[in-house]
Amino acid sequence: MKLYLDTADLDDIQGAAETGLLDGVTTNPTLIAREKRDFEPHIKAIAAIVQGPVCVECTGASAAEMAEEAKHLIQLGRRIIIKIPMGAEGLKAVKILKSLGIPTIVTLCFSPLQVLLSALAGASFAAVFVGRLDDMGMDGMQVIADAKNMLENYGLTTGIIVASVRSPLHVARSAAIGVDIVTMPCNVFNRLAKHPLTDSGLAQFMKDWAGYKK
Repeated sequence: MKLYLDTADLDDIQGAAETGLLDGVTTNPTLIAREKRDFEPHIKAIAAIVQGPVCVECTGASAAEMAEEAKHLIQLGRRIIIKIPMGAEGLKAVKILKSLGIPTIVTLCFSPLQVLLSALAGASFAAVFVGRLDDMGMDGMQVIADAKNMLENYGLTTGIIVASVRSPLHVARSAAIGVDIVTMPCNVFNRLAKHPLTDSGLAQFMKDWAGYKK
């Protein structure tokens, strides 16, 4: 399972990259707008830090608009992957881009059926927003498990991205299910290696060592 950061903050991306554990970055229009920087130079700056894919979302309304936008975005770096929103026009755009050899992620998926449609359209990945499902009282990770089973039933190779991650538990459950990628905010990434028993154990070790050194 690969670990992606869901952000456009260059400091957060740099910090995560320095751990050696960061495999890629996902962005969206909200995250980009939050940074208040020129779009294309900012994407290039992200790509200069990350050794893996940088995922950039189209904002066009029609399939034709998204396809044209994607052709331009893919020129921003050799590891750019195009995000396309779920919907009839989005799925049409995915099929067009598949024919051109442009990798895509269908984003804003909330059901196993949407993941299946993404795969049938030829998407490289489908991103399921588990946190938003949980917020509605649904089990987001069960949707992931059902979607993975559905793809395996038909031998479809589209990968699943777990998105809208709220806690390290989402990451752990994703690994147990066997998903391809989890993308998360920096505050979750920074908590992956933490555990209160680790902290208390280390504090005790340091206390005992200080006493020994005296």
